[in-house]
Amino acid sequence: MYINWYPGHMKKTKELIKENLKLVDVVIELLDARIPISSRNPQIDEVVEGKPRVIVMNKSDLSDTKSTNQWIRFFKEQGIEAIPVNSLNGEGLDKLVEGVQAAAKEKLDKLVQKGMRPRPVRAMIVGIPNVGKSSIINRLTGKKSAKTGDRPGVTKGKQWVRLKGDIELLDTPGILWPKFEDQEVGFKLAFTGAIKDEVLDIDTVALRLTEYLANAYPEMLKARYKLADLDEDPLKNLDNIAIKRGCIFSGGRIDYSRVANIILDEFRGGKIGYITLEKPEDFKDTNLE
Repeated sequence: MYINWYPGHMKKTKELIKENLKLVDVVIELLDARIPISSRNPQIDEVVEGKPRVIVMNKSDLSDTKSTNQWIRFFKEQGIEAIPVNSLNGEGLDKLVEGVQAAAKEKLDKLVQKGMRPRPVRAMIVGIPNVGKSSIINRLTGKKSAKTGDRPGVTKGKQWVRLKGDIELLDTPGILWPKFEDQEVGFKLAFTGAIKDEVLDIDTVALRLTEYLANAYPEMLKARYKLADLDEDPLKNLDNIAIKRGCIFSGGRIDYSRVANIILDEFRGGKIGYITLEKPEDFKDTNLE
């Protein structure tokens, strides 16, 4: 299966970001804490043109805490502050506000020195689809300012919203990139829901996820699906999960679509456990600056 998804509105979003970049002081780059590298759009570096940036690792409530802390150190070693956030309960958002204010301070101080009145920090939030931008915005405003949904492509156009901490934020739709050079990146984005399930072969996606979990988090997989043991063949593990969950057609055939949906939904909802799909040691030679 070859994964690629780049709807027309995403090209428009890239153009929208470029057009409005001059209006903002700081760019907030939102990552998925479960896939901190794969959820970084490689075009963002080019698009934001050296603007001060704050990196936010959202969905930290779903990630492996030990791995999240390792990633924070990884980013810090490259001169980047990464702030873990749980948009569901607001944990980490105070640090996000502080980070945005700190990133914009030098520019705003210079404006005041030139005789201009103090004004709110203007920020832009960018990130891949379904990474939680709207949920974070609603938390920071204290009201439902942005549409949310557990699927990519909910935010369709730009909108300005006023946040806590005297920050004005320009929200933009999620943006992927035209081609995934590494199909492993495509699968990780599919696992986490950044790509619409409707354009995927979800049976294959669930099989690949089951294979990864059997290798990296075997005890969690066994515990969730009450498996006595795991097989070296990922398809047999998928079959056994299907049997445990009653995903069987009449005649004993496996209902792969049904079991695939169950596994993907339970992974994305954190029901299998706290899981991180990428580890810093696998990206030692990656330069993020």
